Amino acid sequence: MRFLNDVTPPYDLTYSDVFMVPSRSAIGSRLAVDLSTVDGSGTTIPVVVANMTAVAGRRMAETIARRGGVAVIPQDIPIEVVADVVDWVKNRDLVHDTPIALTPHDTVGEALTLLPKRAHGAVIVVDWDNRPVGVVTEADCHGVDMFTQLSQVMTPSPQTLPRGIDPQAAFEALHGGRHRLAPVVDDNGGLVGILTRTGALRSTLYQPAVDARNRLRIAAAVGVNGDVAAKSKELLDAGVDVLVVDTAHGHQEKMIGALRAVRALDPAVPVAAGNVVTAEGVRDLVEAGADIVKVGVGPGAMCTTRMMTGVGRPQFSAVLECSAEARRLGRHVWADGGVRHPRDVALALAAGAANVMIGSWFAGTYESPGDTRTAADGRKYKENYGMASARAVRLRTAEDTPFERARKALFEEGISTSRMYLDPARPSVEDQIDAIVAGLRSSCTYAGATTLEEFHERAVVGVQSASGYSEGMPLHQSW
Repeated sequence: MRFLNDVTPPYDLTYSDVFMVPSRSAIGSRLAVDLSTVDGSGTTIPVVVANMTAVAGRRMAETIARRGGVAVIPQDIPIEVVADVVDWVKNRDLVHDTPIALTPHDTVGEALTLLPKRAHGAVIVVDWDNRPVGVVTEADCHGVDMFTQLSQVMTPSPQTLPRGIDPQAAFEALHGGRHRLAPVVDDNGGLVGILTRTGALRSTLYQPAVDARNRLRIAAAVGVNGDVAAKSKELLDAGVDVLVVDTAHGHQEKMIGALRAVRALDPAVPVAAGNVVTAEGVRDLVEAGADIVKVGVGPGAMCTTRMMTGVGRPQFSAVLECSAEARRLGRHVWADGGVRHPRDVALALAAGAANVMIGSWFAGTYESPGDTRTAADGRKYKENYGMASARAVRLRTAEDTPFERARKALFEEGISTSRMYLDPARPSVEDQIDAIVAGLRSSCTYAGATTLEEFHERAVVGVQSASGYSEGMPLHQSW
């Protein structure tokens, strides 16, 4: 990457401070761009779901890996739960989604509770042999008593698709039958999944992030306190594909000691660590054993670190400096935080990041943990909170004495809770991924790049004023 007119700015920059100018390009199609990464994480799109309790769970991990990214399970989740999640994700299908299944005797109220858990928006009604006998959507439940049995509202005898069907054939079958979705069944007619027309299309456009055994990938985080080596070994034994050693201030002795303990285990998977914002921090973590360094202090939507402490750095400049040092050392960086639009993802990659971590942006989707709630104005939302907030601190200190928990609670940072509204037009994380990938592919074609490495090499970036940034925003009504 180079700055426009080769003028290096005298101050640090955020993503909003910069723009990319087009270069001569011979790329005729956005689909000619390869978005796979080279950092060893196995992602085929440069997206990592941040290890936030309100964002990264089993549904998110399954869905994001199916589309080529990877989710990091947070460090405050008990190891036995993490092991169960890893095993569960590893056993998901690469094409069809996991169904929501109920019996004909279950109620509309139960269906409405489960429907917001999945973007496909349907409950498959099965008999006692697990064979699909009906489909129920939210529209079927509208205006119906909550105790009504599903047999009274379901669409009976649904069209089914055989497991292993080619995605294009599945799309054509659904399109020909004028169906939005269909249950996927095994050779005995038992329910194994659900596939929508959009899901079939996505399966032809995305390549899942899979391990050597062709199973979906998943990562998990560990902190720097306690027996880090023992916790890390348990995560590695559980089958995680990337181990993330995580703390807010990554450039400290505890982190260096934790990294050395993890490296002594000789893990067969990449080790990511952070967070830092300087070249010196990158050098120290790489020397201690990090393959990937997480970059970012304070840019996250839930983070009050800069306002509380004055510590942090504008994210674009932090990624630019840290990625240059990591590349010099033969390592990689993940840009962690500060992305709010697809353009920000592209700019982070132009600055040299191998992957971009996204947290709060994905909190307001069907796939994030937690229940969907409805505000007074009718808008749907989910609660989000930072990992240094009071709620997160309580989760991480559950085994401490009441006295120690009370002491630590006095010093939490981060917003304790925030409403992340679901976008009615893009309520699923897959919808958000579509927007990110579309924008990123276009960015690469503007730069004349067919790979992310070429994109970093060819990107030309300029500095803009606040009014320049505003000028690029679309208007939703006339002026």
